[in-house]
This record gives sequence, structure tokens and C-alpha cells, in this order.
Amino acid sequence: MSTLTTRAKVGFWLAVVLAVADIAGAFAPLPADGEPGPPLVVMVFCAVMGLVTLAAAVVVARTGSRVGIRVIAVTRILAAITSLPAFFVPDVPPPFVAWGAATVVLTVVAVVLLMSRTRARVRADA
Repeated sequence: MSTLTTRAKVGFWLAVVLAVADIAGAFAPLPADGEPGPPLVVMVFCAVMGLVTLAAAVVVARTGSRVGIRVIAVTRILAAITSLPAFFVPDVPPPFVAWGAATVVLTVVAVVLLMSRTRARVRADA
């Protein structure tokens, strides 16, 4: 992980936290019949994306692999996309909408930071 910039390290750890939250969400109790909540298939998909993110994070931490960084970015984006229906489906409880919004915003921040590269400095007299 020594090859990552400070910004990329922050994005990396934010992605890892989001992945752990996705995995933990798979073990949350399902809502009772008639109560709205995320479908089981969405929860399982997010957990799988979380596991893939963590596996890629191990590779990135050991080797600094750019491919691993891209895998983390893609899995986080796919997991965030599953939150988008909460904004459009009627009768979604406000906590689910808030969690979806936070997930989407934090995912965007994590991916932008993770994919950032150092900028080459240009000398003024060049």
C-alpha cells in the first residue's frame, strides 16, 4: 500500500468500511411481511460485492495493484447502484432513504479518492 497516495489511501479505507457494512447488512434481520425493506437478493448481492471488495483490498494492500484498485471501484459502484431504487420506490421508510443516500455519496467520494493520481508539477519557467 506504500504505492498509494494519501488521497488514495483514504478512498481505499472508505471503500473497505463500505464493504464491511455491506457484508454486515446481509446478516440484518429481514423485515416482517408487509414491511418495506431491501429485497433479499439485493442484500446478498451487496454482501458478495463487499467480499470481492475486501479480496481486492488485500491484493492492493500487498502489491499496490492498479487492477485491484479498479476492481474495488467497480464493486463499490455496483453496490451503490442497488441503493438507487430507494429514491424512486414509493413508501420506502426514511431511514432506508438516508442510508441509501449516504452510501451513494460515500461511494462517490471513495472512488474519486481511490482513483486519484498524483499530478505532475509544471515549472513556471519551463
